[in-house]
Amino acid sequence: MKTSWRTASLVASAAAVLALTTACGQDAPPPASSQNVGATAAAGDYGNAGTAGSGGDKAGNGQAAASPSNTAGELNVSTNAELGKLVTDNLGLTLYRFDQDTAEPPTSNCEDDCAKTWPPVPADDATAGEGIDKSLLGEVTRADGTKQLTVGGWPAYRYVKDVNAGDVKGQGVGGKWYALTPEGKKAQVAEGAGLSTRQDPKLGEIVVDENGMTVYRFMKDEAWPKPVSACTGACLEKWPVVSPVDFEDTKGIQKKGYMTFTRPDGAEQQTINCWPIYTFAGDKAPGDTNGQGVGGTWYAVRPDGKPVGASEK
Repeated sequence: MKTSWRTASLVASAAAVLALTTACGQDAPPPASSQNVGATAAAGDYGNAGTAGSGGDKAGNGQAAASPSNTAGELNVSTNAELGKLVTDNLGLTLYRFDQDTAEPPTSNCEDDCAKTWPPVPADDATAGEGIDKSLLGEVTRADGTKQLTVGGWPAYRYVKDVNAGDVKGQGVGGKWYALTPEGKKAQVAEGAGLSTRQDPKLGEIVVDENGMTVYRFMKDEAWPKPVSACTGACLEKWPVVSPVDFEDTKGIQKKGYMTFTRPDGAEQQTINCWPIYTFAGDKAPGDTNGQGVGGTWYAVRPDGKPVGASEK
């Protein structure tokens, strides 16, 4: 897709290069939000998976009683009690970003049915209202030739199930859609660290995500000389990858080898000590460890990246 943008970040580009050149196990890990490779949205990535965050839509089937405006108008900032400051359009509708897009260069990978569920926000009439830095606004040329708004380089969308000002039903849909902050980042629940640890009565100290869900390792993966995930295709439906988490947003996690890598589908995955990490669809509530020992290949993760109850390779 041919792209254009108003603002380019040399600093972010340098960080992306660093992420690609830093080896596993080094003491200075690359930024968690390293550059993505463009990927085409696979079926289901735009709303059928329902692990939503605050206000998330667990159905995610993309049907709604009303459609959002086809203009953006003056962008503003609204404050959500759980997610903090979010970007909204002139109608007060929340704007979102897609993890399978890229910001440098700005690229949209949401087309066809995906774009019906997540309508791209037009760039033509978008202006910066109070709380919006106009230097972070840009545009990307979509496959059909239309101009889509970008915020901090990320293509902006609405969600068809958001019909009232302040709705955030698209937050966390499919584990890939998140409300946009005024800086172009993903909105996250304010309480708790992105990755932390808890003391399990049977397994000891293990890693959990921001929702308290247990984090796992797959023994068929590789960590050296670079991370490689052996979980692809249907495997990912049961074992969703953990998306990048800035190290500053962790608590109790080992820093050495804390990095991300680009999967074959273009998505970024977090590692601990260079080992790819996942959650388990069979865990329904915080504290569940139903994935422990599944198939003799899946194990909860310790803060240093080692598997609980299994011998290290």
